[in-house]
Amino acid sequence: MKITVVGTGYVGLVTGTCFAETGNQVTCVDIDVNKVNKLSAGQITIYEPGLEKLFERNLKEGRLNFTTDLEKGISEAKVIFLALPTPPGEDGSADLSYILGVSEKLGPMLKDYKVIVDKSTVPVGTADKVHAAIAKNAKVEFDVVSNPEFLREGVAVEDFMKPDRVVIGTQSEKARKVMGDLYAPFVRQGNPIIYMDEKSAELTKYAANSFLATKISFMNEIAILCEKLGADVDMVRRGIGSDDRIGKRFLFPGIGYGGSCFPKDVQALVKSSQEVSYSFRILDAVMDVNEKQKLFLLPKVNAYFSNNLKGKHFALWGLAFKPNTDDIREAPALYIIDALVNAGATVSVFDPEAMPNVKGVIGDKVAYAENQYATLENADALIIATEWSVFRTPDFDKIGSSLKHKVIFDGRNLFDVAHMQELGFHYESVGRLPAKS
Repeated sequence: MKITVVGTGYVGLVTGTCFAETGNQVTCVDIDVNKVNKLSAGQITIYEPGLEKLFERNLKEGRLNFTTDLEKGISEAKVIFLALPTPPGEDGSADLSYILGVSEKLGPMLKDYKVIVDKSTVPVGTADKVHAAIAKNAKVEFDVVSNPEFLREGVAVEDFMKPDRVVIGTQSEKARKVMGDLYAPFVRQGNPIIYMDEKSAELTKYAANSFLATKISFMNEIAILCEKLGADVDMVRRGIGSDDRIGKRFLFPGIGYGGSCFPKDVQALVKSSQEVSYSFRILDAVMDVNEKQKLFLLPKVNAYFSNNLKGKHFALWGLAFKPNTDDIREAPALYIIDALVNAGATVSVFDPEAMPNVKGVIGDKVAYAENQYATLENADALIIATEWSVFRTPDFDKIGSSLKHKVIFDGRNLFDVAHMQELGFHYESVGRLPAKS
């Protein structure tokens, strides 16, 4: 099948590459000339494990192409995916200007029947708006389908190639057949393609991400209670996670969620609720808890240093909002850095992938180390903000001898408290009693 993907951001590039991997002819369109030139030359523009190999293979074999020419890019396509940004506006609502702008351009360009697919995460009713924008100038039949993505950064290729489910929102039998044929190779193991109307598909994505965000904030509240009552959140997590009605995933406490999806999608669902005069009180609380959780470690740091961080120097491991990505959007680490610097401290940071992105945002506000141990030089304490695998089994002797004080504040509960006590560290984490040197 010939496919066009409009937008070569995270979702667009993964979508285009994975469809090409199953033998489709894919053209990706973007207005960014520099990005298109890089991609055409074989230079991948995002970090996502496993993507580069597929990208290089399909580019080399001619199944994956890039252009800035929208009309040329869609001319032979049977399916056009809109994978465009929907950033939150000042009021929290999703900005649809990119999607609707492209939709208006598509109308006069359509020469035969095509299926236009909303792949971006969009509010309920967007498919209707896209259809109206295209129909203004369209002279041929077309259908608009909602097909939300459920990609987890860090394992997006696996999620796309072997999806838990594929959600397709359409009331057109013609579009349903096209989309079913397109996704058939991805569900050969029996995972479902779930067909529904467009509005239900749009709401499904927001509901899924908001529920997962709720689980995270709930466990972070439990973690705070554990510290106050003297319980261990890891024990509680295992105890409730073994109940298959609850499940084990998304129950790990920490310093809050970030990234491009959860913050934006929860906010957008709250805004959509307000537009129909409904107060989504649970999600209001989820957002409030998460904002406070990003700075959860700061009172612990302040207490240890007698509420005087001026002149102190901290090592910070992890900048991305989660491991296996270079995405720093709403990353808790950035909030921690701001708080430390505003208190008069200095910070040396390391992240395996995200440092170039952070430097582009905050410049020289921090020192960038060449590896995780280089951050420790002259540092008064170590703070861990992202659970990269490389941080999980470090050289504790090296950490202890490099730091001025054997002090670690762990926002991701990477280490065993009893082990840290044995090693002589002052170790504070989330929802567990501290180890004290």
